[in-house]
Amino acid sequence: MIVSATLGPGGPDQVVSKALEAAAHSRFVQRIRRRYHAELALLPPGPPTAAAMRQTLAALQAGGLDTPAALRVLRHLVLERLAVLDVEHEAPLALVTGAMTDLAELALDTALQVALSELDEVHGAPTCPDEALAATSATAANAKAAAGWRRAELWIVGMGKLGARELNVSSDIDLIYVYDQDGETRGNALGRGRISNHEYFAKAVKRIYSLIGDNTEHGQVFRVDLALRPNGNSGPPALSLDALEEYFLVQGREWERFAWLKSRVVAPQQVLDTDHPQALRALVQPFVFRRYLDYSVFDALRSLHQQIREHAAKRAAGNPGRLNDVKLSRGGIREIEFTVQLLQVVRAGQFPELRTRATLEALTRLVRAGLMPEPKAVALAQAYELLRKVEHRIQYLDDQQTHLLPTRDDDLGWIAQTLGFADTAAFLCVLDAQRELVAQEFDTLLGAGALPCNGKGCNGHAPAAPSHDWLTVLAQLPPGLGLRVAQWVESPRVQGLRESARQRLLRLLQRTGAWLEEGRVSEGAALRLCDWIEPLLRRESYLALLQERPAVHERLLRMLGAAQWPARYLLRHPGVIDDLAGQQLYQERFEAPQFEADLEARRQALAAGGDDDEEALLDLLRRAHHAEVFRTLARDVEGVLTVEQVADDLSALADAVLRVSGRWCWQRLKQRHRDEPRCAIIGYGKLGGKELGYGSDLDIVFVYDDPDERSSEVYATLVRKLINWLTVKTGEGDLYEIDTALRPNGNSGLLVTSFDAFAHYQQNRGSNTAWTWEHQAITRARCVLGPPDLVQRFEDVRLAVLTAPRSSAALAAEICAMRERLRQAHPVRAGLFDIKHSPGGMVDVEFAVQHLVLAHAAAHPALCANSGNIALLHAAEHAGLLPAGVGQAAARAYRALRQRQHRARLDEASTQIDPALVAEHSAAVRALWAQVFGSVDCTAPVGPAALPTR
Repeated sequence: MIVSATLGPGGPDQVVSKALEAAAHSRFVQRIRRRYHAELALLPPGPPTAAAMRQTLAALQAGGLDTPAALRVLRHLVLERLAVLDVEHEAPLALVTGAMTDLAELALDTALQVALSELDEVHGAPTCPDEALAATSATAANAKAAAGWRRAELWIVGMGKLGARELNVSSDIDLIYVYDQDGETRGNALGRGRISNHEYFAKAVKRIYSLIGDNTEHGQVFRVDLALRPNGNSGPPALSLDALEEYFLVQGREWERFAWLKSRVVAPQQVLDTDHPQALRALVQPFVFRRYLDYSVFDALRSLHQQIREHAAKRAAGNPGRLNDVKLSRGGIREIEFTVQLLQVVRAGQFPELRTRATLEALTRLVRAGLMPEPKAVALAQAYELLRKVEHRIQYLDDQQTHLLPTRDDDLGWIAQTLGFADTAAFLCVLDAQRELVAQEFDTLLGAGALPCNGKGCNGHAPAAPSHDWLTVLAQLPPGLGLRVAQWVESPRVQGLRESARQRLLRLLQRTGAWLEEGRVSEGAALRLCDWIEPLLRRESYLALLQERPAVHERLLRMLGAAQWPARYLLRHPGVIDDLAGQQLYQERFEAPQFEADLEARRQALAAGGDDDEEALLDLLRRAHHAEVFRTLARDVEGVLTVEQVADDLSALADAVLRVSGRWCWQRLKQRHRDEPRCAIIGYGKLGGKELGYGSDLDIVFVYDDPDERSSEVYATLVRKLINWLTVKTGEGDLYEIDTALRPNGNSGLLVTSFDAFAHYQQNRGSNTAWTWEHQAITRARCVLGPPDLVQRFEDVRLAVLTAPRSSAALAAEICAMRERLRQAHPVRAGLFDIKHSPGGMVDVEFAVQHLVLAHAAAHPALCANSGNIALLHAAEHAGLLPAGVGQAAARAYRALRQRQHRARLDEASTQIDPALVAEHSAAVRALWAQVFGSVDCTAPVGPAALPTR
């Protein structure tokens, strides 16, 4: 989805054709044409591209202008051209802002080269150790030799609109100067004038400012603002990477994360295509984007925005016209930017595909990520384009850095006309509507305008009273919850909280207590919330999330109250709770193609920033997997999904994780000898039968079919790498436990087998052949991933195994004996019924179905389908292999037993229960067993001593 920001200003009757020479209304354009009439022709026709600007700058210098004067004249020529293209030819907004950004980058690069050249003559080049060269030196003396030193680099970091390539036509430029290492200069030709790199670059900053910021007879190139640098106007003009890192760690404030979000190295030009600025990016990214969902920035942005609105109100106190500021007033450009940046800062730590600087592109990515409805994003994009175009026209008038609508009627009429409106009234009507839309969206996001909180179940964001103390809150809580919370009063964890976090905690407890009294949540849920939140108290973002999102708070309580396992899962993976915010959570199902596409987009986003190392990809897979498990869990406990649907979705998730992990492992395998691997993963057990539960391990077998002589070694390396990717525990946890015991010859066999050897083993060719229990296992095996031809060959082998001629009596005896061994391995307490292992339990159904398939699939092809036990029971009854009603009754019993087992596991309760609770279902399963096996002897030998106990 691409957000379109094409604005229809209010209907066809309001759109008029634009007059030629409309740009001539601009008093600034008039001045340029009078003073620089001869120079205007130096700028090549058409949009002012970076190449055209460089050509024009060279021509101006060749005409006798020095560099500062040439840059200033170039600016005038570019602005005159942009005014014409914009107001007379409807140039896209991106063309105008892009050209202004190109101009700024050219000016900064030119000024930087001049400044460095001048300083080098006086002080020599700034130097620092070349770590790459020094590392190869044999001695310390060699490390200090000239070959071990290099020139220290100064990077000009563009912030705000410059960083995002969104400069307006009369914008100042927000800059921060960073150099890579401390050191000292070499000195001039006489060896004199040595100074520290810090002093050298401070002089460079001063000179650059003079070259582009001083007012001369030709004006300025750009106004320069350094206030965003660390410690603001009291900070050093340039700072080293080490100093910047320390500042981020010790003093970096929340609002600065928004400022650095759009940062970009804009000069010098020659380093932009190198990896040198990567060291700066490595500092900025973790400062701006936290690894968890970071709702603590809401308060910081509220505070910052409140200051901006208060400042705007003070300025307007004596001049009501200042309320018509299209940037800073209510519903202005800044509120659109804040809306977008807030969602990015909160989410982009975990979702790198959201990391982009440009506002319109960010809106598009927010829609793709499902974080903003498309109609809302389109509306904000339309408002943004209109407000930016109005801003430009305001500035074309007199080249003033203002965002106030003009008070002169002719100027307002000109703006309306050049935007395609019939008159000023039509323009102002649409402008007001767009600003109101923006303001409402922004206020909704920040929760502004909420009713004051009285401390009892308030869904707002701030209490009426400035603070709460523990005694007051404890007095308001129901007894059970109050007793649990009272344990926190003296807790070091709680006492160590910052005041803001303590207030958040108290408000959450008040809200929980009020909901408990109202009957909206249970006491068990409230107590489990305390258990969940206590170890997370120092991670204040979770307190902020629950405070900011009352709907998340309430749904979390419902989940915690539903069962014990969700509470334990949330404790291991607390970051997933943000998914509770949207109602669409309960209206959707897992979609593997979208899941894989999202993962690939995130990997590409990481790769674009050079951050796609193995650890980052492992964490990326784990976060995505945990989030999807949680979404399925949320739908499960709310009763949206059946047990079968839960199993289907968890199995589809495992398939997708295996596909993505396998693909990424192969791409990063040093020994790979072809673009696409010739191997396959065969899923057995619950994965093969699409019956996975929460926390199930994966029974898988690896096979390959590749004539290359290196193939066995290559695929063994791939399999070991893949298993490690799936099982290793990182800071984000693990994915799955892997069991490969069902491969040919079990744990004593090769980890990865050639497909021919696998086929011979399964089809009893040669002396090394499969046991009956392995044929039982293949009844519900399937190829999870692999080349299409290999997938089909596996299906052919599976079909051959299922339809092979075999003695029904001998088969029944072996299966019955295996069943007896499993029963002995899982003893049941006297007087209880084990849902899975007792006679009449789930395993009896599974073994009966496996016998029906292996004994009768040759005559009844419908039994070959890997369609699950319930469907196969119906197929067997339809084929006449079971008396009427026996298969259906057993199918109903199996479904009911699965539901009980599933519920018990969610509650972390025992699956050994009172037999009376399932007497009807157990009887139906016993009837099935009697029909299939009759009085078969269950003591016959079945194979090797160490059998899988599934």
